[in-house]
Amino acid sequence: MNTLWNIYNPSGKKRIIVTRNLPGEEWKKVFAEADCCLEIYCGSDTLPAGELFAAIGNRCDGILGQLFDQCSDALLNTLVKAGGKVFSNYSVGFNNIDLAAATLHGIAVGNTPGVLTETTAELAVSLTFAAARRIVEGDSYMREGKFTGWLPDLLLGELLWRKTLGIIGAGRIGTSYARMMVEGHKMNLMYYDNHQNAAFEIYLTRYATFLHDQGEDPIRWKRSSSIDELLRESDLVSLHVPLTPSTRHMIDQSRLLMMKENAILVNTSRGPVIDEKALVDHCRAHPHFRAGLDVYEEEPALAPGLHRIENVVLMPHVGSGTLWTRKNMALLAALNIIGILKGYPAWHHADMNPFLGINPPEAVPSILNARELGIPVYQG
Repeated sequence: MNTLWNIYNPSGKKRIIVTRNLPGEEWKKVFAEADCCLEIYCGSDTLPAGELFAAIGNRCDGILGQLFDQCSDALLNTLVKAGGKVFSNYSVGFNNIDLAAATLHGIAVGNTPGVLTETTAELAVSLTFAAARRIVEGDSYMREGKFTGWLPDLLLGELLWRKTLGIIGAGRIGTSYARMMVEGHKMNLMYYDNHQNAAFEIYLTRYATFLHDQGEDPIRWKRSSSIDELLRESDLVSLHVPLTPSTRHMIDQSRLLMMKENAILVNTSRGPVIDEKALVDHCRAHPHFRAGLDVYEEEPALAPGLHRIENVVLMPHVGSGTLWTRKNMALLAALNIIGILKGYPAWHHADMNPFLGINPPEAVPSILNARELGIPVYQG
């Protein structure tokens, strides 16, 4: 190992490759307690794929990787030959992993759901209002010394109170974002998802009833029959879907044209869900249309011209970027590896909080292919 690598607990019997140093210390401590030696890449850039292959060597029990590490069939084959059993992704998303190949190789694949739900939803809310109220434009206006006094038509934005919110993807983050917007701003709601979210629908019905009982107009909601219907009727659209072949360029030129002239589009899921070039062209042609983006199609690069468009707010993929969240993502990713190496059963609850305190359950927090690998379910 060269100077770009840091060795933690060198006496540990199990060897774990970590492709980026992570926030906090607790995740390192639980690895040490599980008799693991960590070899942590500390370079300023992404670990090159060739170096990851080389780092695995002839003995590696597991990898704690990042969303930019391509966990391909070739990498999995190298890991298996080195005696590896698990690849734990420091992310809730896993489009960087060939999950089918991992299952064929007998490699367990972990991720880190639960702990980044509200954090990412809050960032989506932040992008929403930054776009709606032209916060970035206003900040630049002030810093450039352009403000000479109050004007009735200065930087007019969009009022979202009682407007219609469209959610594409009603999973944990999507529904958390929706609740923040619906409860906070009494927005009507449409959602599109391949699966009905019965619990979410019960919440929406009860909230509408609550408003009625308070003498207020209840919100209206429905599960949309199509993405196109949702796009046409919504004033605000937020994307919360995984990246799959079916969601790549889900929002393309034709669908952007379906949206209202002054609609707002927010994406905190994965960049390629939007055809970024089409978005650039659309925003240029429709100056009252606004977007808030945290993810990009060719990340970290932007589509040509995107950085010059004032009606788009750009953030550098920090949806889960709070210290509490990133530390606990590291802890869950570590416990995935430790649990597999110890032969623990798979956790079957959505709640990850039991793993964040002392004496976590003797279970693996989140293994995406647990059923396919025949890992038993935790019975506690």
